[in-house]
Amino acid sequence: MHEFLQQVFSGLASGAVYASLALALVMIYRSTELVNFAQGEMAMFSTYIAWTLVNAGLPFWAAFVITLAVSFLGGMAIERVIVRPVENAPVFAAVVVCIGLLLIFNSLAGFLFTYTVQDFPSPFPDRPVLGALMTTRDLGVIAVTLVMLALLFAFFRFTTTGLAMRAAAQNPESARLCGIRVGRMLAIGWGLAALIGATAGIMVAPVLFLDPNMMSGVLLYAFAGALLGGITSPVGAVVGGLIVGVTENLVGTYLIATQLKLTVALALIIIVLVLRPNGLFGTAVVRRV
Repeated sequence: MHEFLQQVFSGLASGAVYASLALALVMIYRSTELVNFAQGEMAMFSTYIAWTLVNAGLPFWAAFVITLAVSFLGGMAIERVIVRPVENAPVFAAVVVCIGLLLIFNSLAGFLFTYTVQDFPSPFPDRPVLGALMTTRDLGVIAVTLVMLALLFAFFRFTTTGLAMRAAAQNPESARLCGIRVGRMLAIGWGLAALIGATAGIMVAPVLFLDPNMMSGVLLYAFAGALLGGITSPVGAVVGGLIVGVTENLVGTYLIATQLKLTVALALIIIVLVLRPNGLFGTAVVRRV
């Protein structure tokens, strides 16, 4: 029983990271109906920025805040310069752009930082707590994720910009008639998604170690979580990410080899697409022709 609970709590810590990246995917999909396949590579590149700042002598949390600011501005710039020119193009063109971004960030990280695996410092000590069910690092990751989610909820619920972003995502035409600058809201959405992804990358890097390919598996788990919860639902993305984290831990421990855990995400994606394409919290979209 102790081992079972240990795997559940450890899965919640992993799921918190998946939930963050899944939330970033949902934010972009809700505003543009586009799955950003480069979200993981953007998070990886942001993590390298934090690693560079820490190695330059900055305290961890100062590097963390600076990285989030740079990621936010970088996400806005990507939307303005690269994504916006193809927003009215066929879906395939937008998909190609996102895949191109994935390859560019991966190659650029390898060129600038090499493909050597690096240690990434953790701001939290790795001590057992709660009867050795969790570590302080796991608790720290969950706490950072919860704080970020609470801040995002407050932003979308209580600020004028947040309400404008929700309106622009739900009905761009009506939002424009109300005087909302939809293009600016989309850019802010990409910036926030990049910021959230950077948080996920920085939190998971001490566990996975840092290299240009570290987020490929994490993105797959996050995508499974987003689909499970509902690709249109921010709450669903968080719940789905947590479920995926716990599921992959339990299945990897009791049913299959640890090396095959990635198949859990693939199986979840297939099952959700076949049985419930809208996910647990997603809504079906009806289009009248």
